[in-house]
Amino acid sequence: MIVEDASSLKEINSSLFLPAVILSFLGFFLSCTILEASDKPVIGADEYVFILPYKIKVPARVDTGAATTSLDARNLSVAGDTVTFTLPSRPEGSAITVPIVAWRYIRSSGSRERRPVVEMELCIASKRLRARVNLNDRSNMKYPMIIGRNVTTGNFLVDTSKSFTTPPLGDDEENGE
Repeated sequence: MIVEDASSLKEINSSLFLPAVILSFLGFFLSCTILEASDKPVIGADEYVFILPYKIKVPARVDTGAATTSLDARNLSVAGDTVTFTLPSRPEGSAITVPIVAWRYIRSSGSRERRPVVEMELCIASKRLRARVNLNDRSNMKYPMIIGRNVTTGNFLVDTSKSFTTPPLGDDEENGE
């Protein structure tokens, strides 16, 4: 390209400046996103969750529409700031007592109910994490646990075309049944 004078050089430089900045920004943003995403395990729409320290493995539905995680808790009994309950996968008489960290109103199927929220240690795929879980009788539901956004956000990538992608850590331990 032959440049006749300095003014035409300025026109060329200014016309290429904005696209170059945009491409540089997009390249940086995309590479950061890809690097960030690759650190997160991919989980499917259905996954096994290992509930610690109780050594219980339950199937769970990953629900990106649900704000919070919910667990099937039977025979719920609240006394002060603690809750006692049983899990359907535990032998009869194996009650769990844990502190209540909050109470939340949860909307489901057109109704709204107040549920106790507890902290539990969970293993999903290769991650072990503490999460707030609301307790509710889910005996009429297909899955005893719903994994909500409070667990998935920042921890996992969800691929709804997959199911039971990775057994949880601790899966080789006794199930406690």
